[in-house]
Amino acid sequence: MDRTRLYYQLPYVKTFKAVVESCESCKKGGWEVTLNSTGFYPEGGGQPSDTGTLEGIPVRYVWERGGQVYHQLDEPIKPGSQVQGVIDWQRRYDHMQHHTGEHILSGLIHGKYGFDNVGFHMGEQAVTIDFNGVLTWEELEELEEKANQIIYDNVPVQETFPSPQEREQMEYRSKKALEGEVRIISIPDADVCACCGTHVEKTGEVGMIKVTGMIHYKGGVRITMVCGRKALLDYRRRIHQDMRISSMLSAKEDQLAQAVERMKEEKGKTEWKLGQLR
Repeated sequence: MDRTRLYYQLPYVKTFKAVVESCESCKKGGWEVTLNSTGFYPEGGGQPSDTGTLEGIPVRYVWERGGQVYHQLDEPIKPGSQVQGVIDWQRRYDHMQHHTGEHILSGLIHGKYGFDNVGFHMGEQAVTIDFNGVLTWEELEELEEKANQIIYDNVPVQETFPSPQEREQMEYRSKKALEGEVRIISIPDADVCACCGTHVEKTGEVGMIKVTGMIHYKGGVRITMVCGRKALLDYRRRIHQDMRISSMLSAKEDQLAQAVERMKEEKGKTEWKLGQLR
C-alpha cells in the first residue's frame, strides 16, 4: 500500500501535515499542487474527490494523473513549505457511508442474481447504480431488508492487498481486468470487490440503506439509493413535503393518495358538467 496516500492508511484522517513538492498554474483554473503525502481522496471509482483547505486556502478539486495526486487551489503555495491539510469531513464521511452501502447492496444483488454493477455514480444527494439485469420492486425490497440487517450486525469492512497468485484463487467483483497491486474490500455475507474508494470500518456506521427509485435502463435497471445522514435528510424532506400537502388537502398524512384520487375524480366530474353547460 502506498504510504503517501493517507486516505487509505488513515481513512478517518481529518487533518494532516505535508510538504509541498510542486505548484504550477492549472488548466482547470487556479493552481495545481502536489504534496509528499495527502489525506485528500482524488476523484475515482465513481466517488467524487474530497475538498477542504491547505493552509487555509480552499482545495476545490483533487484528481490523479500518472500516479500522482493533484490538488486544485485558488492560490499558489511555495514548494518546500510545510502545510496543514484540513478535509471537509462531513462530505468525506457522507461518501464513506454511501460507498460502503453501495458495496453491500451491489454484492447482495450479484450474489443472488448474478447481475454485475456496470455503472456507479455518487451524486450530491444520492447514489445511482446500474445493473445488467432486471429486478422487480419486490425483489429489490427483499435485498434492501437484508442489506440493512448486515448494517445492524455491524460487521467489519475489511481491506486487503492480495498477491496476483492469491487473487487467482479468490472470487471477487471487478469491472475490468486488474494488474499490479489491487485493493480488495470484503464485507462478510455481502461482498468481495476490487475498489479504490473510501469506506467506514464497520457496517453499522452506514446507518441505513434506503432505495428511493428504480427504472429500466439499457436492458437492466438503474437503482437510486441513499445511506446514513443523507437518508435522514431525504426522509426529513419527504416528511416536510407530506405535511404541507396534508395541510393543503385537509387530509391525514397516511391518506394523501386517497385524497388526491378524490380530487382527480371531482375534477373529472366538474369538467364533464362544464362541458354539458357549454
